Amino acid sequence: MSRPPVRILAYRALGFAALGLAAIGVVLPVMPTTVFLLIAVWAFARGSPELADRVRRHPRYGPLLVDWETRHAIPRRAKIAAVSMMAVSVGVVWFGSRNLILTGAVGAILLAVGCWIVTRPN
Repeated sequence: MSRPPVRILAYRALGFAALGLAAIGVVLPVMPTTVFLLIAVWAFARGSPELADRVRRHPRYGPLLVDWETRHAIPRRAKIAAVSMMAVSVGVVWFGSRNLILTGAVGAILLAVGCWIVTRPN
C-alpha cells in the first residue's frame, strides 16, 4: 500500500526544513547540526529514500550519520565537545542565576545526558 501524496510531501517538507536548520547549525555555534541531520534523514527515508541516501553519502556528515544509524556510535571528539559544553552550560547557569536549585536541576539533567553520551560506542 503506497503512502498518500500529502504524507510524502509532509515528510519531504520536514526533511528540507531540518536540513535547512542543520545548515544554519554549521554556521552558528549555538544551533545543533547533528540532531537536525538525523531528523532530515528520518523524514527523507519516509518521504524520499533517494534524498535520504544523498544525505548519507555526504562526504563530511554521511559517515557520522551511518555510524549512528547502524551502531548508535558517537565519535570521541564529539563526545568531548558535548560534555565540555554541558559543563560550561552548568557554569553559565550558576553565574547567571546564582540559584542553587536551578543549577542543581540543570546539572543533574546534563549529567544524565552526558553519561548517556559517554556510554555510546566510538
